[in-house]
Amino acid sequence: MKTPFELFISLTYTRAGRRGRRKDRFMSFISAMSVTSIALGVAALIIVLSVMNGFQKEVRDRMLSVVPHIEVMGPRGALNDWHPLADAVLQVPGVVSAAPYVTGQGLLSSGRTVRGAVVKGIDPSAEGAVSDLASQLRGGAELSVLEPGSFRVILGRDLANALRVRPGDKVALLVPEGNMTPTGLVPRMKQFTVAALFQSGHYEYDSSMAVVHVDDAAALFRTGGPQGLRVKTSDMNEAPVIAQRLLSVLPSGFWAVDWSRQNRTWFAAVQVEKRMMGIILFLIVLVGAFGLVSTLVMTVKEKRSDIAILRTLGASSGSIMTIFVVQGAIVGFLGVAVGTAAGLAVAYNVGAIVETIEALLGVEFLPKEIYFISSMPSDPRMSDIVPIAVFSFLLSLVATVYPSWRAAQTHPAEALRYE
Repeated sequence: MKTPFELFISLTYTRAGRRGRRKDRFMSFISAMSVTSIALGVAALIIVLSVMNGFQKEVRDRMLSVVPHIEVMGPRGALNDWHPLADAVLQVPGVVSAAPYVTGQGLLSSGRTVRGAVVKGIDPSAEGAVSDLASQLRGGAELSVLEPGSFRVILGRDLANALRVRPGDKVALLVPEGNMTPTGLVPRMKQFTVAALFQSGHYEYDSSMAVVHVDDAAALFRTGGPQGLRVKTSDMNEAPVIAQRLLSVLPSGFWAVDWSRQNRTWFAAVQVEKRMMGIILFLIVLVGAFGLVSTLVMTVKEKRSDIAILRTLGASSGSIMTIFVVQGAIVGFLGVAVGTAAGLAVAYNVGAIVETIEALLGVEFLPKEIYFISSMPSDPRMSDIVPIAVFSFLLSLVATVYPSWRAAQTHPAEALRYE
């Protein structure tokens, strides 16, 4: 099949062999720099967004190892019998399991140290079906250590460190609801025995959560029983949709809240940060596009006589414009292709790359004591990569319009006057 002469000339202008003229080799070098700048911008976008996705996924997964996918809550007061409600909830498509809970806030004290805590009352026999708390217990402990009436507590590791307690120690738990006495309101206080420690890897929960038996929590907060149900779904991403389905089977006055609504402030902040980082890094691609404009402007100026000869041989203005549009498209396509390949290669191996750099430099970018992450997380997503590649290529095409149009406006007589 015969190659269109526009494509042939575009390829000739884009690259020059070793035997080419010095000016041609220089133009080829400029084209290579344009390809490199676009590739660096695309690769940087893919790598940074993949790492941000990895951190978001890591935090979300660790958060959901403690927080339920959906919480079903009723009117003020306790559920008289949570089993019928759980049976109805389990009939909803997408729901895997349900377990009762009681929640409240209190103050934990040990000696002179006092820390605020979120107290979660759970049913040890059912909790394993809705969370990963059992796998996060340290020292081989089990949830069965929480027995009704034993007033034992499982503390987050950082909370225990702040209180300077270990399993077997005693802590006092004070709750805001108190008893009226002749001297005024006296907060209720109960002594608990630390039965075990857990470590979810999420500092917010490890530093502020205390887990007790649901019956002990109900007695302490005087709720009379469970306040609601913790629900696990087959797909965490479908939790908002499943929560809406639950509303159709729940009794009047009950409602369901999914994890994305409970933590929407944090996730909204992450999305804004990711969006702004993408805009900032996209400027690198824009710089590459400006470099492409410069390359084409220099090429048009250098090839004025060639353009004039082509026009005298019968080439139309559209053909001349096509030559330089195709040249820019080739540079843009190569830049996007190389950048995408390099970005994906780094994104899928960023953990090993960071470990190698840490070993060579003797530094630690992510101290485990602070981040609880042993390696740099990365989660490349096609929903990010495809728009990056498409928009970068389109930007390259847009950058070719003006230089190509100027080339098409070249008058043969003026271009050849001084040749």
